[in-house]
Amino acid sequence: MMAQTAQVIVDVATRQTDQPYDYAIPETLADQVEPGVRVIVPFGRRKLQGFVVGLSDTAAFDGKLKAIEQVLDLTPVLDPELLALSKWVATTTFSFWIATMQTMLPAAMRAKYDRTLTWTADEKPADGWGQALFRHARTVPYPDTLTAAQTRQLRAWVKADQLTVDYIVHNRAKAKTQKAVKLAPGKALTSAAAPKNAKAQQKLLTGLQTKPFTGVLTQPVAAARYGVSVATVRLAEKAGWLQSTTVNIRRNPLAIRPERDQPKRLTADQQQAADQFVAAVAAKTPQTFLLEGVTGSGKTEVYLQTIQAALDDGRTALMLVPEIALTPQMVHRVLARFGDAVAVLHSGLSDGEKFDEWRRIQRGEARIVVGARSAVFAPLANIGVIIIDEEHETSYKQDEAPRYHARNVALHRAKTFHCPVILGSATPSLESRARAEKGVYTLVRLPERINDRPLPPVHIIDMRKNSGARVQPDFSPELVAALENTLAKHEQSVLLLNRRGYSAQAMCRNCGWIARCPNCDISLTVHRAARKLVCHYCGHEEPIPTRCPVCNSDKIRFFGTGTEKVEDTLQKILPTARILRMDADSTRKKGGHARILNAFGKGQADILLGTQMIAKGLDFPTVTLVGVINADTALGMPDFRASERTFQLLTQVAGRAGRGSKPGSVIIQTYNPDHYAIQLAARQDYEGFFRREMRLRHQGKYPPYYYTVLLTISAPSETVTAQESYRIAGDLKPLLSQTAIVLGPTPRSITRINNRYYYQILVKFKKEPALGRGLHNLLTNSQALLKNKVQVAIDFEPQQIM
Repeated sequence: MMAQTAQVIVDVATRQTDQPYDYAIPETLADQVEPGVRVIVPFGRRKLQGFVVGLSDTAAFDGKLKAIEQVLDLTPVLDPELLALSKWVATTTFSFWIATMQTMLPAAMRAKYDRTLTWTADEKPADGWGQALFRHARTVPYPDTLTAAQTRQLRAWVKADQLTVDYIVHNRAKAKTQKAVKLAPGKALTSAAAPKNAKAQQKLLTGLQTKPFTGVLTQPVAAARYGVSVATVRLAEKAGWLQSTTVNIRRNPLAIRPERDQPKRLTADQQQAADQFVAAVAAKTPQTFLLEGVTGSGKTEVYLQTIQAALDDGRTALMLVPEIALTPQMVHRVLARFGDAVAVLHSGLSDGEKFDEWRRIQRGEARIVVGARSAVFAPLANIGVIIIDEEHETSYKQDEAPRYHARNVALHRAKTFHCPVILGSATPSLESRARAEKGVYTLVRLPERINDRPLPPVHIIDMRKNSGARVQPDFSPELVAALENTLAKHEQSVLLLNRRGYSAQAMCRNCGWIARCPNCDISLTVHRAARKLVCHYCGHEEPIPTRCPVCNSDKIRFFGTGTEKVEDTLQKILPTARILRMDADSTRKKGGHARILNAFGKGQADILLGTQMIAKGLDFPTVTLVGVINADTALGMPDFRASERTFQLLTQVAGRAGRGSKPGSVIIQTYNPDHYAIQLAARQDYEGFFRREMRLRHQGKYPPYYYTVLLTISAPSETVTAQESYRIAGDLKPLLSQTAIVLGPTPRSITRINNRYYYQILVKFKKEPALGRGLHNLLTNSQALLKNKVQVAIDFEPQQIM
């Protein structure tokens, strides 16, 4: 007996609807409704999309049930493992269940879209409804109305790999097509079909007579197959002995396919690490390893050989990197080793590209997934290993609902699939390193660079002594001399400045007026190339004024330093140097990161100047100098992780120098030369930093000694925001023990953003059984606040507390 009732989560993100609703399953849909498919259901006066999350023979509701009206998917879009995972993520991140399920799917399946059916088998349906459907084309619109028998037939064709369903998103993505040809039905291919003096056409005709093809070939493939040009294939179409059509083709998200490479011989340290990982893969042990390897120690090769072990065992592999656009060399190495077995998922892809890759993974065509944060939800089955490279990166934490950390999701999936997780970094997060100290994670070290290459010497320059009229404010004489020397030797340099734009702010020297954002409590940043002032929080833009709006003076001056300004100054100091700038402005267009890095890798520039994005994963053997223009940017942030971020950034960027056969050097300019984060980063002394920082965290009662939860309350009115913040704090405190610490409510460091006021409450605790329940109740009750436009966000283990 088939289930009569389906439990459906409807697409309404409110606490009141964040539960399954019972719907009757009509007989005509009985064999189509299963957990993980999307359906259309009546909800009040509306018709909504929802996800089936369960089936049963009875209903919890006593009255007459409404019935499911339509099933949108021929096969489930979420398998049982991902359905269970979506519920776990919703519970642990205080999010709506519907939001976590939608996060797992490509945007093409969440937006307004059209569906098409594409017949992929060589032989079309021989008779009946299917023959009529595909009579004129292999790709047709998804029929508006289908009988139960017709839907059953579609499902059978999909399962037999004879049919695919595509999603074409309105105004966002289209199925990628290519012109193709097929043999014209009933057309006799005689030698008279082509002119005798047309040698190319005769060659094509002979090829088709002796080796005809079935199905459809794209024009380039047909031309290559018969040794003629595409123009000749088009002439054959005009002559009528080939028939024109189009086919959907898979988009290649990286537009390149590097040459295949082979496994490399491992050092003793690498072999010892790989042996432990491969043993855990073979034993199907959900063990977590922390691979602490200095920059250039060969972590990537260890990852690749572990992935190969998982594939040899008939399993799949998932590899996360912080941001693929910033780590293209890592992606290229995985592609070079495993080729078409790799699918790539990240935010830089178009909706269509993401959908194509997601579908390849779901079908089992791609056995390895490389991606950024959201790739942790890839629909892989039978995962054999999960790798998280640069595990300390904050980009693994999503800063909007659902506020999940990819590391936590990976550890949860690893328990389901009984597979190891490898967390790799030269500078592990204090939380991960502390877990390794306690034995929760297994610590594995790679203490030496490959081929015994030394770590580059680091020189700290005290910028407090860098004064005098003839000295450039952003460049010490030592850094200028080092750049000139590197340029003279035809080697390359990397310069880090963690602030984009031309200058920090525009100011009137006459009256002191500063250009500020009308929507946020922050000054506007000067972008001189675009001739505008920009707010980096809400996106507000306005022209750079020529006169002060307060006193009408023309003494508008720019203060502070940005990448644009440094580029201008650098070009004046080194007029022959070829400079590439890499920041959020210069990489805004799709593929911008890759274009800049490719040009630099090919030697088309002498100096790569950029923000922190240049510190991640770059491996250029010709880079022998790394300069940090101002190491103090992050130290001034009101955040307990400020020292850790500074140490990680400086250690990572210093590791970009001297990775080839030529020795490298690093110059760090700072106004805080004695700060322990800068001194220890200069010595690449992670263990020393870990011990020093852990003492400070213990004294301040911060992670990893305490857990933290950040509550952010916002509203268009500051008075309402403050009132609600104090009410919420008052409701929370009775639930907490004496050992918990509540900081706030306090205004956020930038209180007004986009005309909303933000207050926050930080709770620090070790074990509070009632806190989770209290926070879920808070979210439920917060729905009543929406009438006053009050929003409440809960972030467990926030990465930013500013």
